[in-house]
Amino acid sequence: MITDENKLPDYEGMFEKAEGRDKSGSKVLLRILLQNKKDFIISVLFYLLKNAPVWFTPIVISNVINIATDKISGKGGELSGIWFWAVIGFAVLFSNIPLHVIYIHFTSHALRNIGAGMRSSLIRKLQHLSLTYHKDIESGRLQSKFLRDMEAVEFLNNQIILSFIPCLISLTVYMTITLTKSPLMAGVFVITIPASVAVIKIFRGKIVETNREFRHEVENVSAKVSDMIEMIPVTKAHGLEEEEIHKLDESLQRLKKSGLKLDKTGSYFGSVSFVVHSSISNLFVIFAAIMAYYGYIKIGDIVLYQAYFNSVMGNVSSIINLYQEIAKGVESLKSVSEIMFSHDIEDNRGKIRLKEVRGEVSFENVYYSYPGSDKKVIKNFNLEVNPGECVAVVGASGSGKSTVMNMIIGFLKADEGAVKIDGKNIKDINLTDYRRFIAFVPQNSILFTGTIKENILYGTRGVSDEKLTEIVKKANIDEFTDKMEKGLDTFIGEHGGKLSGGQKQRISIARALIRNPKIIIFDEATSALDNASEYHVQKAMTSLIKGRTTFIVAHRLSTIRDADRIVVMDGGEIAEIGTYDELMHKKGKFYELKTLNDMKDV
Repeated sequence: MITDENKLPDYEGMFEKAEGRDKSGSKVLLRILLQNKKDFIISVLFYLLKNAPVWFTPIVISNVINIATDKISGKGGELSGIWFWAVIGFAVLFSNIPLHVIYIHFTSHALRNIGAGMRSSLIRKLQHLSLTYHKDIESGRLQSKFLRDMEAVEFLNNQIILSFIPCLISLTVYMTITLTKSPLMAGVFVITIPASVAVIKIFRGKIVETNREFRHEVENVSAKVSDMIEMIPVTKAHGLEEEEIHKLDESLQRLKKSGLKLDKTGSYFGSVSFVVHSSISNLFVIFAAIMAYYGYIKIGDIVLYQAYFNSVMGNVSSIINLYQEIAKGVESLKSVSEIMFSHDIEDNRGKIRLKEVRGEVSFENVYYSYPGSDKKVIKNFNLEVNPGECVAVVGASGSGKSTVMNMIIGFLKADEGAVKIDGKNIKDINLTDYRRFIAFVPQNSILFTGTIKENILYGTRGVSDEKLTEIVKKANIDEFTDKMEKGLDTFIGEHGGKLSGGQKQRISIARALIRNPKIIIFDEATSALDNASEYHVQKAMTSLIKGRTTFIVAHRLSTIRDADRIVVMDGGEIAEIGTYDELMHKKGKFYELKTLNDMKDV
């Protein structure tokens, strides 16, 4: 059970409130990080404490060597001094264990909280976005944003907090201590570091380029393999196996060449970087030795400055190497922000809250056109539906049937006129409340991986076993579950792949029935079924519609004979309205459709 204490943070509001210059993913991310500043400040403090051995050990070694050389040269130096620095050195070293654990605790808590919170916020946003938005963007892109881009954003956070900031802190500490002990040596640091950085950047450009080429080839092979797997039935049916193998082999050859080029460039870069870094480091040792030779610094300080110099070089190199990864994370943050900044949402704030719905639906001079189009797909649509009435909507493909159903659900809003529920404009009511009183059975059953029981009970709570059994019988599901070893607990696989079309559709009907809806919509619920399956689904539908306002979009016109009224649509307008017998006797548009329908079924 989720309580307020362990509830994930919601950052959706931060994106919604961002305006003007603040409307960038990077600035919103900064505000999200600052929300956890208490944990981060504590983690920085413990980083300073736990990293003390790294900074302090060169000082200890330097002092020990200086004491020994002073003793040899007759300038003093006591053995007790060596033991003193040794004890301090080990004490600082072993303190790293508890301090590091505390540091990771606070840092990890903040980062994990932010990562989970951002994913949760993205899910909330996806749920709040309109159906139009979801239709305009491919599901694959959304999955990529949620999986790949969010992973990159989390990696960005980790790089900033666990690598970039610690590198800056370490650089500051090293330079401060060096400047305090010897401004001259600090100056040498400042002069030599840019030279080594420039060499690293020159060679690094080539490896970034080859990395990009290799990644492109990997993506290309991945796409071709995905296509190959999808096309296997067609490939085998036409005997094209060898051709597919040849195509993949060509791509794999390019991948191999790109990989070899990457490896060669990487090895060259690594060896040159090692030589350059070592050469500069050795030159610095020589310089420090000369300084000690002439008495400007002590011999032991050579170890101190050499250790600090190498550490400074290492941290600067790390920051440079982080730049590319941070840039990738920022790009992924932009991708995620495209969703988070979108205003195409269903905003229920301040809308009328519904405690009940009687089921009265009315269309008053409704016009509608899809976004980006001037063509009216619904024109001058007027219809009054009483509570409990069954209305069938028929017409040729593209006549506007499904658009009307989507307007009843509230997925689409009228450009002109009004769609009213129990006399209230649907634009003014809280759609979340309203949709608890409606049920929708689409043409293609939407089932998730799980059991039959889980799919029936989706979105409902506290349903008794007696109620479930009643619904199962009404939906005619027991006709096939009684033959299954595990009954309702049978696992149906992805998208209900282990069931027939009619069985899946009856589960969808049971899911609708168990909600006890006041309004129910069947959008061509039997059009993809064979006659036997259609019989069972029709039987289940008959149980469902009793006493409920029902809308049926029908492909097979013989299935709507018992509807109270039939609305015939043509070009987005109502061409005819009447009972089945009235419209057949009239021999108008419905009669034409029925005649064509019968000819197709022959």
